[in-house]
Amino acid sequence: MNKVFREEKKFLINVDEFLEKSHMLSQVMSEDIHNGARGYVIRSLYFDTIYDRDYFEKISGIETRRKIRLRIYDSDSHFAMLEMKQKQGAYQLKRSLQISREEATALTKGDYSPLLHYKEPFAAECYALMNTRCYRPKTIVQYHRKAFIAKENKIRITFDSNIVATESNFDLFAPHLNMNPVLDKFNVVMEVKFNGFLLDYIRRMMNSVNRSELSVSKYVLARQNGYQTRL
Repeated sequence: MNKVFREEKKFLINVDEFLEKSHMLSQVMSEDIHNGARGYVIRSLYFDTIYDRDYFEKISGIETRRKIRLRIYDSDSHFAMLEMKQKQGAYQLKRSLQISREEATALTKGDYSPLLHYKEPFAAECYALMNTRCYRPKTIVQYHRKAFIAKENKIRITFDSNIVATESNFDLFAPHLNMNPVLDKFNVVMEVKFNGFLLDYIRRMMNSVNRSELSVSKYVLARQNGYQTRL
């Protein structure tokens, strides 16, 4: 199991600013090895309770809250990452566990018993929580990410674009999904993730961003889009 405890800052910027910031960062930070020309694709399936408790806690600004998701980087992947993100004050705790493709598919169908095969307490915690609170798949979100890393203290800066989602198909490993945009294609979400302190040149870059800090998550953007569509 992987465990990360850090602070996250999010900003909504336009494409021009994304190109400017990413070019600047490429001169002073290491690029993620998976970046390529356009970055890499992330696809996440989010779970929530029957009454969307996690969604409403997020938009209500509840101080301590969580998100549970399955994440893949390729529809041909033989595994998925089961992840739980918990908001604790200014910090985010993210725990993740690699599970097989077959086990991930079972979870999307409401069968959480594969988690009982793992010795990690995190798996048992997810099993108990998802059963007792009746978690179910709610949406799949997909986007392109370009990431930069500062090796000095593992700072990550990511740029997420072309954010799309669906609430009609929960086949996480489908090669193609009919998805709808949840954010204007000319907007990009910039995230700064760090633990403890920021390097001065990164702080200056954050202060130069033209847009205000963003508090809405991609999960909330996707669900809001779904609610508006149903209305």
